[in-house]
Amino acid sequence: MAGGLHHGGDDLDEQHEINVTPFIDVMLVLLIIFMVAAPLSTVDVAVDLPVSTAKPQPRPDKPLYLTIKADRSLALGEDQIERGALASALDARTESDRNKRIFLRADKTVPYGELMRVMNLLRAAGYLKIALVGLEGAEDNAGAREGTSLRTRQP
Repeated sequence: MAGGLHHGGDDLDEQHEINVTPFIDVMLVLLIIFMVAAPLSTVDVAVDLPVSTAKPQPRPDKPLYLTIKADRSLALGEDQIERGALASALDARTESDRNKRIFLRADKTVPYGELMRVMNLLRAAGYLKIALVGLEGAEDNAGAREGTSLRTRQP
């Protein structure tokens, strides 16, 4: 009897090993999904930032960005907000923690006076820890030459 059961019991012993092959397959699929999804989860508001030559500082885990766009509209994170609702929107995002640092970034076409108006709104709302955001890297050669020529003209 070639396919029959043997009564010796040695061939029918239970195996007490975990089959990890399906587990490894699932983990590899999850790894690929996270590798594809991670770059898509970044917050991006289209803004043309000026270049800064300052040494980059470490960023917190979840920074709160307030953006002044080229058309002078405001965005908190990715959400458009009105100037009158800035204080309440900040309180909602920070849970009224006035010591939380607000990262302020503005398009380089935004006038300095407009930047100061937004900073005054932040101060009036009680948020005094403000960090200005710029692109990391050196200025272009024209900006460096212009800055050098201005320094040599001063008495």
